[in-house]
Amino acid sequence: MTRFRPAPWPATAKRVLALLLAVSGAPAWAADGSAPGTPDPGAPLPYVVDLHEAYLTPQYWAARLPTADAVILDRAQIEAQNARMRAEDASIHDLRALPAQLPRAQVLAAVQALSKWPEKTLYGVDGKPLGAAQRSASLDNLALAAIPAQRALQYGLVTHRAALRAFPTSLRVFTTQGDTDIDRFQESALFPGDAVAVMHESADGQWLFVTSERYAAWIEKRFVGIGDAATVLGYGQHGPYRVITGATAFTAYTPEEPRVSRLQLDMGVRLPVLADWPPGTPVNGQQAHAGYVLQLPVRNDDGRLALVPALLPRSQDSAADYLPLTPRTLLTQAFKFLGERYGWGHDYDTRDCSGFVSEIYRSVGVLMPRNTSAQAVSPALDRIPFTGKDGSARRTAAVNQLQVGDLVYIPGHVMVAIGHVDGRTWVIHDTAGGSWFGADGTRVQAHLNGVSVTPLEPMMASDTVRYIDRITNIQRLRAQTPE
Repeated sequence: MTRFRPAPWPATAKRVLALLLAVSGAPAWAADGSAPGTPDPGAPLPYVVDLHEAYLTPQYWAARLPTADAVILDRAQIEAQNARMRAEDASIHDLRALPAQLPRAQVLAAVQALSKWPEKTLYGVDGKPLGAAQRSASLDNLALAAIPAQRALQYGLVTHRAALRAFPTSLRVFTTQGDTDIDRFQESALFPGDAVAVMHESADGQWLFVTSERYAAWIEKRFVGIGDAATVLGYGQHGPYRVITGATAFTAYTPEEPRVSRLQLDMGVRLPVLADWPPGTPVNGQQAHAGYVLQLPVRNDDGRLALVPALLPRSQDSAADYLPLTPRTLLTQAFKFLGERYGWGHDYDTRDCSGFVSEIYRSVGVLMPRNTSAQAVSPALDRIPFTGKDGSARRTAAVNQLQVGDLVYIPGHVMVAIGHVDGRTWVIHDTAGGSWFGADGTRVQAHLNGVSVTPLEPMMASDTVRYIDRITNIQRLRAQTPE
């Protein structure tokens, strides 16, 4: 079996695409860019170039598809895809494969690969350059000299959405004075139920250096419950489940068990359900008929892991299993984040561009690398690469053939294709900025700073370079076919 590789992108993109779709049955737009019964988008909105009110709904884009509910990959194919991702992508870590005793060299290399002090001048929240004392404190807290010759591996479950940091500190640092949105020590986040392997501890005892399936970084110790390997790695491996299908969901408030009260659960998180909970028995002081009884990890005072019941109200957006992987699902899930503020490295309890993509696909059970740099070149996806030798014509032809859910990468950013209208290709993406030329011919520097819908063709990286001309890769998911 081999992954489907699209044919070279022709200049007559829409006609060839329609022919390919007729042969393959893959879901995409009709040759004229629309489907029968496509709604009128109405008058354009101000500011964002060519944007209409209707474009801000997933229903509009789904209505343009001839087969919005066609399954791209079924559950067995998704499992095969995830197995391929784990086998072929070096950014994905197999926690079960780690040795019980970690050699010092392995731990040291892992920490030093991440915790490199930036060469650029760093500024604090107050706009002042970081001093030597702050730098020394952050480096000293790495406790590199304390790494033993052999470190016993520990396992844990994350108990609360928690930041992953480049250094064991909550110190926020920035490379531009006055710009406090992008904290350069913020790497990512982990969610309740995520499994980690604990490799090292900070000098102050407040931070753990952990490896999760998709990332290795520092996490606050108070958000990890340490347990045996069987409990940690077996958590949530058997149903029944609830999969969070909203942008976020929250457990019920409970003063009886504050560790699981109003706990934020993000899209794609899958948690086990205690289906045999006695109907008349309250959960943390509340009768359970109006919710689902989840089994959630908590950290006891001694640092040990415990599993406790918690209620997920039925009003929260969740499902009994991962959603079907269809164009309509991808559109619906993506638009649930529309307007959410951009959060570099999952800061602000939100997400960034690659996290946005990861959570959309996580809600259908598809494993993605964490960062754009890894997503863009993952050998486990159907990659269409571009190099400096590829001219504007090839990139433009590729853009004309984009299908719903295709991922478009430029350096440091990823966008999700949602459709074509009137010669424009539209994307939804979580972006800190963006620019295009206004009616007066000057470039508009848009402070989008959140999940936004924009056309791709007018987007400019500078006064002379289009986003399209900076495309490095296009990634898509398609079923494997025999050679």
